[in-house]
Amino acid sequence: MPSVAAPSPGCRAADERLTLEALAAEQAPVAPPPPPASAGSLGDYRHRLSPSPYGWVRLPSWCVWVEPVADGDEASHRRDRLWLAAVQAALGHWVRSGVVVQRADDPQAAQVRVWRRRPPLRHGPDGRLRASHGRAQLRLVAARTQGRQWIEPQVEVWIAQGQGSQGLQATALHELGHAFGLWGHSDDPGDAMAAVPGAQPVLEPSERDRATLRWLQAQPSRIGEPLEERPAPAPGR
Repeated sequence: MPSVAAPSPGCRAADERLTLEALAAEQAPVAPPPPPASAGSLGDYRHRLSPSPYGWVRLPSWCVWVEPVADGDEASHRRDRLWLAAVQAALGHWVRSGVVVQRADDPQAAQVRVWRRRPPLRHGPDGRLRASHGRAQLRLVAARTQGRQWIEPQVEVWIAQGQGSQGLQATALHELGHAFGLWGHSDDPGDAMAAVPGAQPVLEPSERDRATLRWLQAQPSRIGEPLEERPAPAPGR
């Protein structure tokens, strides 16, 4: 099982990242996969997930950067360590559930970046700006290195401080579940990916979470797969 503690030399930033609009000008349009039919009694919530226009958001291995703890006064350092321990615990539970993680020491080399800060405000159903403890936001880019190109997910995860250790871990577990491809919500409060949390914080993925993840990881996708190669630029150009 890959370590979630030490940075991995396998995580390197792409030489170039382009918008998908730039890629679309060079590639044939891609038909997104249809959403799955209702799962019925299969014991998961695959029917509540949404694919991207380029396929299901899944990778065989994810490079993850977690904002490090900086020096500071004793009180702030203690809060930062509490936050980091909760994120590490949540990350470890997803690894044990089947997500392959490599730790990046450079945020530019990561597909998932976890920030120790409150998420940006966003509009709720009533149109008012609302705050939240955590959020994950996905962006797809066209990455290129030495003539190779692929569609790469870039996920920003914000986990706010100001919660207890269990609240922090439950928030991190939920948002990292999104980051690793579970872009949807369960209707069961006992699941880590529940739309509405239950009375007790969920600190590790449920069997339904794991079953949904296994289904997702088996789906075809163009994300992360090599696309048509471009010639490398000539030296001096």
